[in-house]
Amino acid sequence: MVERTFEALRVRNYRLYFTGQAISLVGTWMQSVALSWLVLELAHSGTVIGLVVGAQFTPVLVFGAYGGVLADRAGKRRLLIATQAALGSLALVLGLLVVTGAVRLWMVFAIAVLLGTVQVADNPTRQTFVVEMVGGERLQNAVSLNSVLTNSSRAIGPAVAGVLIATVGVGVCFLLNAASFVAVILALSLMRVSELRPAPPVPRDRGQLRAGLRYVRANRGLLVPLAMMALVGTLAYEFPVVLPLLAHRTLHGGAGAFGLLTSAMGLGAVAGGLAVAAAGITGLEPLVLAALAFGLGISAAAAMPTIAGELVALVVVGAASTVFMATGNSTLQLTSEPSFRGRVMALWSVTFLGSTPIGGPIVGVVSEYASPRAGLALGALACLLAAGLGVAALRRTPPGERRAPRPVRMDWGAYQQAHGA
Repeated sequence: MVERTFEALRVRNYRLYFTGQAISLVGTWMQSVALSWLVLELAHSGTVIGLVVGAQFTPVLVFGAYGGVLADRAGKRRLLIATQAALGSLALVLGLLVVTGAVRLWMVFAIAVLLGTVQVADNPTRQTFVVEMVGGERLQNAVSLNSVLTNSSRAIGPAVAGVLIATVGVGVCFLLNAASFVAVILALSLMRVSELRPAPPVPRDRGQLRAGLRYVRANRGLLVPLAMMALVGTLAYEFPVVLPLLAHRTLHGGAGAFGLLTSAMGLGAVAGGLAVAAAGITGLEPLVLAALAFGLGISAAAAMPTIAGELVALVVVGAASTVFMATGNSTLQLTSEPSFRGRVMALWSVTFLGSTPIGGPIVGVVSEYASPRAGLALGALACLLAAGLGVAALRRTPPGERRAPRPVRMDWGAYQQAHGA
């Protein structure tokens, strides 16, 4: 069982990548906390914090699909070295602006937009590079381990950031995050290129974005998971908006209560990631079950009257959220033809990250003017609707295709001719 859970780590290239990410993701979460604190110091406004977060994710919403075209055209390892270097450079610039006292609010907005612009290319490339390292047979395991790593870092990074902000100042968080990107770049540089399994780069041509959209629209095995994530990603993953209000207004707690709620979700997410890594299940049917569990878990969290019950419910929510995310990610990658994989995963990023500027304000308004419980209930409804959409699709899917995704093989030239791309 343990060997199955950590199977992807047998691959040397993935071990290097995992180690680099373990260092870098702690820095990323440090920067996330430090950025909010910096904006609070500069503007003294929670609304402005939301605007900065929205500014960072807006490029993904607007241009995310184009990032997938770039990921399909380029060599992914080299592109990742470039994007990681760019992200590290932006963190370095922000850190230097802060420690020298030169930072202004407009500079923070500008850097947030630039960070989001780099992520347009970085997100789909990073996700599709996993299958090149470990192959399709270990993809679900590797994606699940990545989820575990992300959620473990989410527990460590903010705690480290809190200590640093209190002792040496917010600027050091940005500088340390900049340094953490060295670990990823070094890991990518040390990989054995001969052991990678790269998809042939798609030749540059007109209409490739439209072709990718048509490819998804024509394949129910891709369209349905993306539609499910569009619902869930827009309204259910807005916990940074809901949980502070839930802790303060509903449960009448302070920062400590908020920390406990966040930790409970992180604990559940790690457990869920390890479970799905061991199971290695992909396909539409497991994705529907994960969406259903996610919705029921959030419904329970919305109804819990005490903080103790809330903590238990959020452990379930965290586990189900990771299972849904990892299963959907793996299913899409295994279903996609390699020459379209970057564009498909770019759409996955758009439905998850790019939906934040839309869903965040909606959930925020509901939580502010109705109640935080109503904000959670809205996310639960989105999950249940996504599960219903998946059930409707399953009824039209042959039983043998419900659990294991089937790659849709399509020649680029033939596809282009058939659709006039």
